[in-house]
Amino acid sequence: LARHDEGLTPPGTVVDLDDVVIAEARRARSLPVDVSGVSAGRVRGRHDELARVVAHLLDNATRHARSTIRVELRTDGEQVTLAVDDDGPGVADADRERVFDRFVRLDEARLRDTGGAGLGLAVVAAVAAASGGSASVTDSALGGARFELHLPAAP
Repeated sequence: LARHDEGLTPPGTVVDLDDVVIAEARRARSLPVDVSGVSAGRVRGRHDELARVVAHLLDNATRHARSTIRVELRTDGEQVTLAVDDDGPGVADADRERVFDRFVRLDEARLRDTGGAGLGLAVVAAVAAASGGSASVTDSALGGARFELHLPAAP
């Protein structure tokens, strides 16, 4: 986050985001991650930052899901969208913007675990913005939260 604040992040290269997503989904987690909805997606960025972003999204879903995490990746014209769905409690409408702020941990998360400083989703938002994209959260068809990362597609 400090590098992004200072504008010190070096320019990226073309990254196959689908490879990053598959690699991060294979990391051991307490719940399996369904990646059947992952298709090709190429973006410009730093591989290490994008891996961190995907890890934050998957770790967040793991903390809040009851039993199901599903990941989708698709390219629509000039935009690549990564979506991470879970079947947990979701995010209230009033918290959907502030959840991407630094040090924000919603009350339920504070009660459930002691881990995390509330920076993971702030990193997601910072990397998205620096790349010309955005991050958002809505309701998931699974009943919980759907976090989306929108990035410009690389040529």
